[in-house]
Amino acid sequence: MVGAGMADHPGARSAFAELLIARRAELRPEDVGLPGGGRRRTPGLRREEVAVLAGVSADYLARIEQGRDTNPSMAVVDALATALRFNDTERAHFGWLALTTGSESRCPSTAFDPILDQVPAALRSVLDSLDPTPAFALGPRANVLAWNTAWADLVTPLGLLDNPDMVNLALWTFRHPLARTTVTDWPQFADYLADQLARTRLRRPDDERIAGIITTLCEEPEFARRWHPHRLSEDLPTLLGFEHPTRGTLTYTVQTLSAEKDQQVVIWLPRETATRTPELRLVQRAAGE
Repeated sequence: MVGAGMADHPGARSAFAELLIARRAELRPEDVGLPGGGRRRTPGLRREEVAVLAGVSADYLARIEQGRDTNPSMAVVDALATALRFNDTERAHFGWLALTTGSESRCPSTAFDPILDQVPAALRSVLDSLDPTPAFALGPRANVLAWNTAWADLVTPLGLLDNPDMVNLALWTFRHPLARTTVTDWPQFADYLADQLARTRLRRPDDERIAGIITTLCEEPEFARRWHPHRLSEDLPTLLGFEHPTRGTLTYTVQTLSAEKDQQVVIWLPRETATRTPELRLVQRAAGE
């Protein structure tokens, strides 16, 4: 997946460099306004082409890609993001990776971080107070860490709580037979979850648990086909529908709010009541505490 002229130093590459290289390999000359056609030894843009588009030297770009320069200025990062045609979500993560590359103090090890799976008591109380609106806390590994009674009642017939000690939205989506028959737009939901795992993998490259989940899911053809480790999705789809085995056709408006420790509060508002906001104000206050 690398361009012509690449001198590889894979052990020294950061997630920032890997994303840069992968994106360069995905783009075609015509994607960035360059003449297309002709045969190339490797797919994608040449390093020299990206360097010209970003206004940097090809030698400097080579140092970044090979891990010999781990401190590019934000002006360079922004120019590279523009040259590589990143969308807003991708640009934000590209910048985040640049800031944390090569700095242990700013990017602590994530090989084992059990705190990611711990939900504060205040957040559990918020979930309970949201009843009868289904709501849950979602961790960065796609684990459902806590939920209220309304959500449990809704998803138990779908098989999501078959093993309450290990509830993972991505594993259920790709491995449980009821997922594909009950989620109305399963392909869109599956795309979102695959991209969210890619987002976490980029942000937490040493996390062994997320690596294990991805390895397990790659055994599933539908996940393997969707797995693009350097592609980042936009936000969660705002509508989620089910053909529920006991409740019939359901449609929810999905509201997602950030909490601490890369956790999210996910609220499924029945579409007919989605304009009511007291629950959201409650969660916003709690998430900010």
